[in-house]
Amino acid sequence: MAHPDHERASIRPVKQLVEDDFLSRPGVVGVDIGEKVAGGEPTGRLAIVVYVTEKRGAGRFGVPPDVLGVPTDVVEDVFVPHHTLASPGGVSGAERHDPVVGGIGVGPSRAIRFVPPDVPTADDYLVAGTLGALVRPRGNCQVMALTAFHVACVDDAWAVGDPMVHPSRVDGGHPVRDRVGSLARAALSSRVDAAALLLHTRHVRPEVVDLGPVTGHAEARVGARVRKRGRTTGLTEGVVASTDAAITLDFGVGIGVRTLHDQIRVETARFGDHGDSGAVLLDDANRVVGLYCAGSASRVFANPIGPVLDQLDVDVLTPGAPDSQTLGRGA
Repeated sequence: MAHPDHERASIRPVKQLVEDDFLSRPGVVGVDIGEKVAGGEPTGRLAIVVYVTEKRGAGRFGVPPDVLGVPTDVVEDVFVPHHTLASPGGVSGAERHDPVVGGIGVGPSRAIRFVPPDVPTADDYLVAGTLGALVRPRGNCQVMALTAFHVACVDDAWAVGDPMVHPSRVDGGHPVRDRVGSLARAALSSRVDAAALLLHTRHVRPEVVDLGPVTGHAEARVGARVRKRGRTTGLTEGVVASTDAAITLDFGVGIGVRTLHDQIRVETARFGDHGDSGAVLLDDANRVVGLYCAGSASRVFANPIGPVLDQLDVDVLTPGAPDSQTLGRGA
């Protein structure tokens, strides 16, 4: 059921009032605005939705039935960053793209040491995610590409200049021969989980596989259709359910637990999965509206693209950008 924007606007300050308090409680992993469900059926009323790791015994979270007249709804779910891990011996074949475009697999050349409880056994692991879209630093003509912070940086040992490969090493990419770029900029903040990779080739096209040329960027709108092309699930589409989600994610390996606010929520089964982090969400006009970062089997989340671009100090590269006529012709 579609709800007018003014309804959400009236609930937003109430939700923000209790958001940090709810998120501080053990077992609470998210707070959002969504339609209240009772007995498995939607009620038609907007509510403050509180996501918990286990709904049984939900009373222990101390969530009241309403806050200043706004109903609450407790929903069971667990959210994790959607990169993918594999041991060096577990690589597989994957698609290769030349020229470089958005929607393809990418990952660090280096292996990263993970230990329990982040993984079943301590080992050096390879990381993979998605290269989302091409961007250009504000003020110069270099070509970069977006991905997620937790794909490119992974742990607290990251450094500018870290080599990135396509295909990712998880997918059989060679740590030297398949270097496609290097880590140039990164941001992990209250709204953003993003990185920009400086590409080592001008053999690129400002488009996304299966979706065509990127036309710019825009704000996500509740109820609007979005599409993404990710390394793991390929081309999928869904509907923006919220732009007010606050979620807690455990990034592990030296980074720890962080909370992301004002996130885009897409409530479409199999919209994305592990390995899709870093993909961009495009609207029907092929404008970038979000940067995919995390989720569960039931719902996924993306950073709003405006803060991503501002914190990385980049702009979305489009076919009409200066010097775009040289892109795709090779070095």
